[in-house]
Amino acid sequence: MAELLKRNTGPDNLSTSFWAVDKVIFAYLTFTGLLILGWWHEVPGAAVLFSLHVVAVTLMVYEVKRPNPTSWVFRNWYPLLFVASCYKEMAILIPPVRRTDSDQWLANLDFRIWHANPTVWLERIYSPGLTEYLQVVYTLFVPAVLFVAYLLWKSGKYPEFQYYAFLIALGFLVSYVGYLIVPARGPRFLLKSLEHVPLQGLWGFSGMQHTLDRLESAHYDCFPSGHTELTMLAWWGSRMISKRLFKVYFAYTPSIIFATVYLRYHYTVDVMAGAFAAVFLILASPLFYRFLRERV
Repeated sequence: MAELLKRNTGPDNLSTSFWAVDKVIFAYLTFTGLLILGWWHEVPGAAVLFSLHVVAVTLMVYEVKRPNPTSWVFRNWYPLLFVASCYKEMAILIPPVRRTDSDQWLANLDFRIWHANPTVWLERIYSPGLTEYLQVVYTLFVPAVLFVAYLLWKSGKYPEFQYYAFLIALGFLVSYVGYLIVPARGPRFLLKSLEHVPLQGLWGFSGMQHTLDRLESAHYDCFPSGHTELTMLAWWGSRMISKRLFKVYFAYTPSIIFATVYLRYHYTVDVMAGAFAAVFLILASPLFYRFLRERV
């Protein structure tokens, strides 16, 4: 890994070659662009979505091949905007492309494993204080992932930052493909009739939950659990900053994994899939990163 990182691009030697993260994002945009073309008459606003794909790819190519004063910051940080946009796009693409959901199948798998519905069973340990704490943990998911990137950037560890950006972008995009293959909205919708008590916190729970509902409730974003996958990747990436931060993230990660089920956002099989995806990417990404950067 050390040899791999020290060969990355820095601000004083910005190349006109595509980085590994560029190639991953380009491949994903090509994939979803083909989905738009294939379901042109079913996808709402297909012409606009496809045009945005063309604009995004054109901008990427321009910033890489025509270095300018904006290129350094753009090339390092544009994955944040692109990956977020791809998430919003999935809410548009999945209903016409899949025309079904896998919630009942996932719930049945959970029941087969535990002989109970985990989100309903966990009501026996319900308390407003625990609910409030776990909702805060769950809400901090994106800031927790981005905080590692910020610290790497602030400390001038650009090779480490670029590898972390690649790892996180790849993690998000892998989860989006999972959403398409196994579309599901979560137990808070499917199993609502089985719940005995609504979740209640202390002070900010309702506001945080309603904000997340506005951002996420229209999405089929359960399988795999992106919160599990990306938090594990952020925990792994935090070791590039300090052992102390690594320990903090090690403590944070189990809390958010538990929160995904306790707060009724995910089935346990989603969590298992997210954990498997994270472990696979942690192990495979160095080789994949080297391959994309040097041979493609």
